[in-house]
Amino acid sequence: MRVLFTGASEIITCTATTPDIVMRNAALLVENGRVSRVGPLEAIGAAAADAMRVPCDGCVITPGFVDSHTHAVFGGWRAAEYAMRSRGVPYMEIARGGGGINASVRDVRASSEEELIELTRQRLELMLGGGTTTAEVKSGYGLDAATELKQLRVIRALDGAPMKLVPTFLGAHEFPPEYRERRDAYVDLIVREMIPAVAEQKLAIFCDVFMEPGVFDGAQTRRILEAALEHGLVPKLHADELENSGAAELAAELGAASADHLGAISDAGIAALSHSDTVATLLPATLLFLGRTRFAPARRLLDAGAAVALATDFNPGSSPTTSMQLVLTLACSQMGMDPLEAIVAATAGGARALRLSDGTGTLRPGAPADLVVWQISDHRELPYRFGAAPMRELWRRGERVLPRL
Repeated sequence: MRVLFTGASEIITCTATTPDIVMRNAALLVENGRVSRVGPLEAIGAAAADAMRVPCDGCVITPGFVDSHTHAVFGGWRAAEYAMRSRGVPYMEIARGGGGINASVRDVRASSEEELIELTRQRLELMLGGGTTTAEVKSGYGLDAATELKQLRVIRALDGAPMKLVPTFLGAHEFPPEYRERRDAYVDLIVREMIPAVAEQKLAIFCDVFMEPGVFDGAQTRRILEAALEHGLVPKLHADELENSGAAELAAELGAASADHLGAISDAGIAALSHSDTVATLLPATLLFLGRTRFAPARRLLDAGAAVALATDFNPGSSPTTSMQLVLTLACSQMGMDPLEAIVAATAGGARALRLSDGTGTLRPGAPADLVVWQISDHRELPYRFGAAPMRELWRRGERVLPRL
């Protein structure tokens, strides 16, 4: 199938962060689910004489968002905890009362695989409706071998319907109650039982650890991620979210695909990431939701030469949003990013954080034709219109997905 998009005011290719990726008065040709050509209509028109035409009427075309950090497989929402925090109840007090991550653990352990598939499918539809066409999804609400594997099977079952999913094993998200006083024993369980099972069943590409004071320390994190590497899983880290722990430096040392959060990254951490291939994945919606006033230093990371991605951290406890548009706004308003930098970080940057080398997150020739036609005339409206820039159409692999016919 050949599809020609014409009449767009701008096509944002996201192949760099320079202004020349904004193509004006251009056309885009899709063939067999992949981008074939992008450029002036007069240069493409003859080659696309028999293509189905999609008039874009002065709209903006971007790649679909690549949300490279989510926890979309969970049971119920946790609005009651949000109300408690709004009244000033500290998170640790909520956790001691059975809330926090372990509340979601109880939900997921009690839910069947079929129930989790249906709940997650509904959430993926919300993500798709906001322009996301590729998403990383983590386990981490099981904290035992059987339930972690159950979460990863849910992700595998939903891959491609409605979007591409990239699975991450996060058994080291928290210590379950039964191991609260036996933390090294839980690390043993992850290393000796969970990681080998995940690898043997080919249920994940990445292995993530929440390295933060009070959760997994540096020695435990290193042991888990070195075991993951031995089994062919690529490291990721929840790094320096609320306090600095040297996690960004460890991520760079181990060749992690990404170090995520980074709200409290040190100067040494910025330097380490800037001299590595590890992507700094920033999650500003989380810090906003938690009431924090200090955000990750995106401007300093970019100026130092680090690769930056933006993601939602969609989860029921600290970032219950699927809106990548909101993340763009926060990146520009709170972290000093230019609108074009933010759009690239939310597309090509996310793909780099997931080590997707097929052109996902861009509109270069050969890339998957995952794209969004926005009912705006200028790409800067995506962050400017505060989470509400209207979508006109969403295409995945060259097929129109939204609005549904």
